[in-house]
Amino acid sequence: MRVWVDYDAASIRINVTLAPLSLAKPAKLLISAVYNLSSVLTDMAYVGFSSATGSFNSRHYVLGWSFAMDVPAPAIDITKLPKLPREGPKARSKVLEIVFPIASAAVVFCLGTAIILLMRRRTKYSELREDWEVEFGPHRFPYKDLHRTTEGFRNKNLLGVGGFGRVYEGVLPISDLDIAVKKVSHNLSQGMKEFIAEVASLGRLQHRNLVRLLGYCRRKGELLLVYEYMSNGSLDKYLYDQDKRPTLSWPQRFKIIKDIASGLLYLHEEWEKVVIHRDIKSSNVLLDSGMNGRLGDFGLARLYNHGTDPQSTHVVGTIGYLAPELARTSMATPLTDVFAFGTFILEVTCGRRPIFQDAIGSQIMLVDWVLEHWRGGTLAYTVDANLHGDFIVSEACLVLELGLMCSHPFVNARPSMRQVEQFLSKEVPLPELRPTNMSFHMLALTTQNQGFDSYVQSYPSSSMASISTTSLAP
Repeated sequence: MRVWVDYDAASIRINVTLAPLSLAKPAKLLISAVYNLSSVLTDMAYVGFSSATGSFNSRHYVLGWSFAMDVPAPAIDITKLPKLPREGPKARSKVLEIVFPIASAAVVFCLGTAIILLMRRRTKYSELREDWEVEFGPHRFPYKDLHRTTEGFRNKNLLGVGGFGRVYEGVLPISDLDIAVKKVSHNLSQGMKEFIAEVASLGRLQHRNLVRLLGYCRRKGELLLVYEYMSNGSLDKYLYDQDKRPTLSWPQRFKIIKDIASGLLYLHEEWEKVVIHRDIKSSNVLLDSGMNGRLGDFGLARLYNHGTDPQSTHVVGTIGYLAPELARTSMATPLTDVFAFGTFILEVTCGRRPIFQDAIGSQIMLVDWVLEHWRGGTLAYTVDANLHGDFIVSEACLVLELGLMCSHPFVNARPSMRQVEQFLSKEVPLPELRPTNMSFHMLALTTQNQGFDSYVQSYPSSSMASISTTSLAP
């Protein structure tokens, strides 16, 4: 609003005019009164403003004013007047009222998600490490690398499932080395340190007929063993999965038997320590790109120094390959490996599992079955029928008789692996077998029903029952 206050000294009249800011001075007066101001202003005076709010809470602002005597007051340029001060808080932008809470919530959500993902990532790749494992550092693989190389242990990378764990295929990112990763369960028993020490020692094995154990990784409740990858898989697939794999010829079978014999000789006599494999069977024999036989899966192996005696241990292995004396002594020796190798020889030659069913559904031990044919003079009839007679009879009979000799129930009647290799290479003639009054089947029953402590359990597998301890620690 604009207010004009005029005083005419001659007529002693006061005129007050009021109009909105944007309008000119109106002709109609708001107030007009006659009053002689000279009776009030008797001396020097100051011109100013005062106001009263009455009973209401209000503010009055003077934005501009002009004053003159004896002439009209100069007009006020309203374009140059300041703006009225803001009453109350500044009005908030609607955009900020909406965007700021959403942005704040989004930031909090992203931070929370990032923290959760980091925690899950840390848990996902967490490992179990103890101070004593420092010395085995070169043989330990980061779990993150193994998880990535197997694509998170997906089923499409699954190579096989056995009584002691699952095996996955992978490729190490830096070296491009094809590997096989075996996941097995374990507990924190006192023997874990010794077991890892043996894993590290086995990583130094170098032989053309052994699958190299590259190292390990340990998580809570889980142990991962890392091996070289064998492109043609395990031997048992060729023996029992004829629909997917071609039938092995007799020369291939004979060479595989000699390959494994050579690898076992290295383990028993030629390496810096004596290594007892303890789980020789067709599913643990792998074939490389040249169809050469290579013994793998050293997760149950035991080591001791040359010239010392082996120690008693838990009985582990697979029924059908276990030497009968294990039930009594619980002591794995090179000759218990020889027993398993003998069963393996018969398995490869006959194309039958160590325990199989006959036509009427009865369970038959392969060793007993071959022994009966040997006694009846029909040993050649036990050779795998899938060969259709395409084999060298003398070699087949040599291998079958050697298998029976290696699987002999009496320890002292079994040959050493050096003798086995000499028999297979025909450097030394095979001695004549002696008939035995006690069948292998009866001894097998004795093995299964007596002498095993409560810590030995039976685990199912795709081929037959397996015997294992509740711990992987020897």
